[in-house]
Amino acid sequence: MLHYPVINLFCFHFQTYKLHIYFSLQTIFMAFTVCYLLLLPLLGSFFMVAYGNLNQHFDITWGEGRAKIPNNGELLTLSLDKASGSGFESKNEYLFGNIDMQLKLVPGNSAGTVTAYYLKSPETTWDEIDFEFLGNLSGDPYILHTNVFSQGKGNREQQFYLWFDPTADFHTYSILWNPQRIIFSVDGTPIREFKNSESIGVPFPKSQPMRIHSSLWNADDWATRGGLVKTDWTQAPFTASYRNFKADACVWSNGASSCSSNSPSSTTSTWFSQELDSTSQQRLKWVQNNYLIYNYCTDAKRFPQGIPPECNV
Repeated sequence: MLHYPVINLFCFHFQTYKLHIYFSLQTIFMAFTVCYLLLLPLLGSFFMVAYGNLNQHFDITWGEGRAKIPNNGELLTLSLDKASGSGFESKNEYLFGNIDMQLKLVPGNSAGTVTAYYLKSPETTWDEIDFEFLGNLSGDPYILHTNVFSQGKGNREQQFYLWFDPTADFHTYSILWNPQRIIFSVDGTPIREFKNSESIGVPFPKSQPMRIHSSLWNADDWATRGGLVKTDWTQAPFTASYRNFKADACVWSNGASSCSSNSPSSTTSTWFSQELDSTSQQRLKWVQNNYLIYNYCTDAKRFPQGIPPECNV
């Protein structure tokens, strides 16, 4: 049977052992924290993840008060009436990125209206990546119009119906743009892929930084049934809403990219080399088989000399 002095000695050594473990863990944690803080500026130089307050990322560019950023920057709204539409653009320019925005489109009779959400460079031979939402009569589906411009040349339209009501709630519309491909997605489901086909002489957007733009405007000369259905101004003002912007992207500033050699080295920037896996390819095929309503690649009448070469890739 142990005497009390022995018990006290045993307890002292045990407590000392626990203290050594405790202080060792504290030292490791502090060292990790210091290293993280030292490396954080370097990681930030490779890529930027932007999210949160829309005031921090966008400027209202036109509309004379019809565009607003309420709720402490958590929401952005564009409005259209007979006098004018409205629009905004990003403060930053991007050269490649994975960009998300949630939109809720104009409800009810939106015929004649277009809500455009796109990336565009300012040059005369510009690059552009488009989402355009073409309004329609109440009860008829919106048409989602997509296009890709490279060096000022577009004419690469694909149009879709959506498998939900885009006016009832917010949905996420995404553009993944890297040097190999552009992928358009809706709520995480890919709807279109435009591959880099420079090897067969097709220009690809890869050298011109682009800003994010969006506008709500009247296009009743063409938007709904080729212009047959006009805007009903008794329904004005028309309003589209935006929230939950996120951009994991290379920011272009002062003639240089935030991504080192245009190639983010962080393991979190998988989008820079991302391609569609087998599951995503199946989902893309599902959309194309069930909701694609126009594809320039199958419009032989439009291209009597032969469909564009990228259609065969």
